[in-house]
Amino acid sequence: AALLAAAPAPPPARHFFSDPAEVEALRGNLLAWYDRCKRDLPWRALAVMEPDADRRGYAVWVSEIMLQQTQVATVIDYYNRWMQKWPTLQALAQASLEEVNELWAGLGYYSRGKRLQEAARKVVSELAGRMPRTAEDLQKLLPGVGRYTAGAIASISYGQATGVVDGNVIRVLCRLRCIGADSSSPAVIDQLWDMANVLVDKSRPGDFNQALMELGATVCVPKAPLCGECPVKQHCQAWHRVEKELAFTSQKLFGNPPKVPDVEDCGVGDCPLCPPATEPWDSSLGVTNFPRKAAKKPPRAMRTATCVLERRGCHGAPEYLIVQRPSSGLLAGLWEFPSLPLAQDLQKEREREELADHLQAWMGRPVAAKGLRFIGEVIHIFSHIHQTYVVYSLPLDGDVTLDPALSPSRWVTENEFHASAVSTAMKKV
Repeated sequence: AALLAAAPAPPPARHFFSDPAEVEALRGNLLAWYDRCKRDLPWRALAVMEPDADRRGYAVWVSEIMLQQTQVATVIDYYNRWMQKWPTLQALAQASLEEVNELWAGLGYYSRGKRLQEAARKVVSELAGRMPRTAEDLQKLLPGVGRYTAGAIASISYGQATGVVDGNVIRVLCRLRCIGADSSSPAVIDQLWDMANVLVDKSRPGDFNQALMELGATVCVPKAPLCGECPVKQHCQAWHRVEKELAFTSQKLFGNPPKVPDVEDCGVGDCPLCPPATEPWDSSLGVTNFPRKAAKKPPRAMRTATCVLERRGCHGAPEYLIVQRPSSGLLAGLWEFPSLPLAQDLQKEREREELADHLQAWMGRPVAAKGLRFIGEVIHIFSHIHQTYVVYSLPLDGDVTLDPALSPSRWVTENEFHASAVSTAMKKV
């Protein structure tokens, strides 16, 4: 008994959906809004129109991988080109990584495309081309498919009644239930998954999950949410709190001093889902008090010297040398101008000398530092790296033979460069 008494009290009901009537009403309101307002997106059309279950699962899968880390508006064009080029798992399984990288160029996070293609090969070679039909099997059998992507494919393509939690869903649920603990912590994420699984509509799971994400993407947005247009605001604890405060303020204005508004936090000390005591509710933020995130680490600064080697091609048009990056790590397998990471605090002249030494070792012939012409600097922000490219150019007479053991290289025209698997940063260069 003593042991039982020591267990922490469960978080109070205000953080959960414990009333079946409320869950029913929330589902109905959200789905009616979705039917009325949903965006017309190519993968949604395929999920509804495609009779073949494997093609349907594949179509949703491609969209979900592209939509990780990338805005819908950017994805649409890439998605249409991808599905035109590789309409089936079988077609993708036969593609080369080079082709995949070329189509992916500009979408960022290139390992996504690589893993998608590896997983397609696995479905064709080990699963006889048949997509797994449940979230559990999708996650277990497909490399690169995590809990969220598995739930999305299973609910949208196969009607499995399973919830999903992505960034949009985290924001919506934290506001609906005033969850102010760090929303990236494993304990809170687990609670949100439980909640998503309670809420998901059993007869229309795919539409419900898309509706919840659509609400977060278009109405319950991070900075200036459109609470007036929200179909589920009556179920939103954060909205109710804002309304109570407004009512209290206006009553005070008209001189009937009301009782202090009844908007205290959930009333349980040390509640694991409430905001920490050091960060109480801020009235100026309204519903955007939620969700709380842990402070992000600032991106680390890096400098890289990059050299555009140029020669006259056989038709007189300039050609540029590009080399392939290693097959793992940042921008794996992509092509770039010859580049060298630099120490942060080098003098300009020293940077130029290091680059000349690097090129010399690599081309096997002398390169004079003063022959490198400084062009300018290009800044590119990766999610975790603030990268500065220090750009030089070096015109060459005749050919250069590079040691293929160091890294694959090729000469390209400007048009060929843009059609190659090169990163957005290199296009800026």
